[in-house]
Order: sequence, then C-alpha cells, then structure tokens
Amino acid sequence: MTDKTDIGDDRVTVTPCEDGPLLLRGPFVLTTQDGAVIDPGRSTVALCRCGRSAAKPFCDGSHRPARFRAPSEPEPPA
Repeated sequence: MTDKTDIGDDRVTVTPCEDGPLLLRGPFVLTTQDGAVIDPGRSTVALCRCGRSAAKPFCDGSHRPARFRAPSEPEPPA
C-alpha cells in the first residue's frame, strides 16, 4: 500500500468514493473508445459509476437519489 505522501504531482490517482463516483486527479487524458479526446475542463474530475448521470462520463450527483451503493475498497474475492 502506498502512503498518500509518496504520490507526486506527475501521477494519476483514481479514488473510488463510497456510494459515489470515481475521482481522477493528476495529468490524465480522457478519451472515447474511438480515441477522441474528451476535454474535462479541469485536472480533477468525478466519473459516474452508477450509470444514471445525464453528463456521462462525468458524475452529476444522480447516484444520491438513485441510492447507488458501492464500497470504496475492493470487495474480497469469492
């Protein structure tokens, strides 16, 4: 496990928020499946995990009224 203080500004971090989006921070490039670049307009973005956002691939908070549930940590193997 990496301590947060070990991560420099040149690395991308992806943080799954409990019951919410994936947060991307750092120098990432977001593309469509065909390779077209999607301009996020900022260096930190929240990506939808619930599938209900009207602004896909970005989160618009739709997970709250949908009562989306997902852990922040990986689920143990079955």
